[in-house]
Amino acid sequence: MLLDGGILSTSVLGQRVAGVDEVGRGPLAGPVIAGAVILDPECPISGVKDSKQLTAPARERLAALIQAQAVAWALGRAEAAEIDQFNILQASLLAMERAISALSVVPDLVLVDGKHCPPTVCPVRAIVKGDQQIMAIGAASIVAKVARDAEMIACEESYPGYGFGIHKGYPTRAHLAALKALGPCSIHRRSFRPVRRFLEA
Repeated sequence: MLLDGGILSTSVLGQRVAGVDEVGRGPLAGPVIAGAVILDPECPISGVKDSKQLTAPARERLAALIQAQAVAWALGRAEAAEIDQFNILQASLLAMERAISALSVVPDLVLVDGKHCPPTVCPVRAIVKGDQQIMAIGAASIVAKVARDAEMIACEESYPGYGFGIHKGYPTRAHLAALKALGPCSIHRRSFRPVRRFLEA
């Protein structure tokens, strides 16, 4: 069933469908975090869509509703050191695998945003732009984005001067200026070219 302008509901022929998405592939610092969500078809949540299309207050409101009403939800993560060790794609799949494994309910089907599927014992399907089409994937992107943003805001206190609370680790002009002035800190991804450039300098 299609909802909210083409968003597919969580129920497919009565199956428990887990939507999975990750956030944080592009930043120069911090973890990549994946969300996995099994929505309750009896409790539809209006307004769920790709987290990038929502304001921060809307994401936080929806994340609270998703966590309260979902059949199950979980987060998985891969740290900056794992991103450097495995590369960002493999680290993202690892975070997704961890999120699926952390679900309190085993899904009948896993739908993942993008082109690549993480290893899992459940049947899994990758859907390009799935966060814009599948409600459970949109929900997963929301809980993952809210969790990662909160973590990066908290990093402002541990790593002052970088502006993590503002740019969340993404390569903004202000972040690059801070990198040049302060050098990389322990949560920077040393395999990413802008960070590696400052290390080599």
